[in-house]
Amino acid sequence: MTLKVEGGNGRKRGGRKANGTRTTILATAARHFCEKGYAHTTLKEIAADAGLEASSIYYHFSSKEDLLDDVFDLGCRQVIDVVSLVYNEHEARGANFRETFAAMVYAHLDQVLGGSEFTAAIMRNFSMLSAEAQVRHRRVFGSYGNLWTKAFSNAQKNREIRSDVSVMTLQQLIVGALNWTTEWFDRKRFSVRAFANNTVTLLLDGILDQRSKWNGRMMDGMSIEPMSPKVAGRSKAAQTRLLILLSTTQALRKKGYDGVTLRHIADVAGIEAGSIYYHFSSKEEIIDDVLSRGLNEIVEGVTYILENETAFPDYVGRIAAAIRTHMLYLFVRNDFVAMNIRIYGQLPQDVREKHRPIRQQYTSSWSRTLARAQELGEVRKDVDVVQMRQLMLGALNWSANWFHPNWDGEEDKSLDDLIRNVSTIFLDGIATDLQERNSCKS
Repeated sequence: MTLKVEGGNGRKRGGRKANGTRTTILATAARHFCEKGYAHTTLKEIAADAGLEASSIYYHFSSKEDLLDDVFDLGCRQVIDVVSLVYNEHEARGANFRETFAAMVYAHLDQVLGGSEFTAAIMRNFSMLSAEAQVRHRRVFGSYGNLWTKAFSNAQKNREIRSDVSVMTLQQLIVGALNWTTEWFDRKRFSVRAFANNTVTLLLDGILDQRSKWNGRMMDGMSIEPMSPKVAGRSKAAQTRLLILLSTTQALRKKGYDGVTLRHIADVAGIEAGSIYYHFSSKEEIIDDVLSRGLNEIVEGVTYILENETAFPDYVGRIAAAIRTHMLYLFVRNDFVAMNIRIYGQLPQDVREKHRPIRQQYTSSWSRTLARAQELGEVRKDVDVVQMRQLMLGALNWSANWFHPNWDGEEDKSLDDLIRNVSTIFLDGIATDLQERNSCKS
C-alpha cells in the first residue's frame, strides 16, 4: 500500500524532500513500535535506523508521542481503506455474507499481521496514547466498527446469520479476536490465508461438531466473588498489602507501566508513599505481584474446570463452563487478570519471559481439552487446535478493552449477556442453519 502522509497531528513541513523524510521517519517508527513497543523505543533509535540525526526528527514531530499519534492515524486509515474496499466490492456484485465476511476477515488479518506495520502498531501500543489521543482515535475506530456492524446488520436482515446476538456485540467480539492475533500468530508456522479461512469457519459454524450443538444451555461454573482488602481473618499488614496491589491496577490504567510511580499508587491507596516500602521494595515488585496473582488465579480456576471430568462429564459443557469462569476472573474477581491484558504490550521483554511458563500452562490446559474433545467427536476436527484456542481466548481477552454494562448505549448489557453471546458465537457459530437460509430464499 502506498503510504500517505497527509493528516495526523505532527508538524507539517513543505517540500518533496521534507515529505520524503517524514515518510521515512513514520515507517521506521511504525516498525520499531510494532517490534519493540512504544515504551522501549527511543527517538535516537528511530533516527539512527532512518539514517538521520536525532535532532532532525523535531523538524517534523514535536515529541515521540506526537510521532506515535501520526503512526496511529495512518494505521487506522489503512485498515479502514482496505477493508472498506473489500466490503464495497462484494456488496456491489451481490456476494453472499459468507463470501463477504471471508474477504473482510482476510483483509483485516493481513493488515494487522504484517501487511501494515502501522496497523499492527495500533494493536500493541494503544494504551500508550494520551487520554485525549485515545478519545480521538476511538472515534476513528468507531467508524471502522460501523463498517462491520453494517455487514452484520445486512446479514441479519437477509437471515444469513442469527439474530439473537446484537450486531454491536458481534463486531466487538469478532474484531477483538482478530486483533488479538498480533499477540500470538506465527507467520512461519501458519498461513494468513489458511488461518483466515479457518477463522471464518469457526465463527460462522462454531467449534462444535454438528452432533454436539450448544443451543444456549445454562452454564455451570465456579462461584467467584470480588476481592476486597477487608478480608475476614487477614492481618492489617496483609490487608494493606492487598490494598496496595488493588490500587496499583487503578494507577496502571491511567499511567501505564513506565508512567506509574510509587507516589501514584500511594495516592490511589490513600497511604503515605514511604509506607509502601514496608510491604514492597520497588514498583517493579508490586507490578510483578499483580501480574503473577492474576495469572495464577485464572489458571488455577479455569484448569480446575477443564480437568474436572466428574462435574463436567461432557466436553461441550466443560468448555462452556471454562469460558464462563475465564470471564468471571476477568471482570469480577479483581483487575489483576485484566491488567495482564491491558498492559501486556508495555511490559519489558524480561517481565514477559518471567510469566511465559504460567501462560503456557494455561494454554496447554485448553489445548488438551479441545484435542480430547476432537478425538471424541464433540469438537470439529478440520481446524487446528491452537488456532481454535487462540481465536476464542482472543475474543475473551480483548473484551477487557471495551466491555462494561450498558456499553452500547442502547440497553443494559450484563456480564451474563456477554458470556452467553461469546458461548453462542464460538460453540454454535453465527450462521443460520442451511435449511433455514434456503427456506428464506424461496
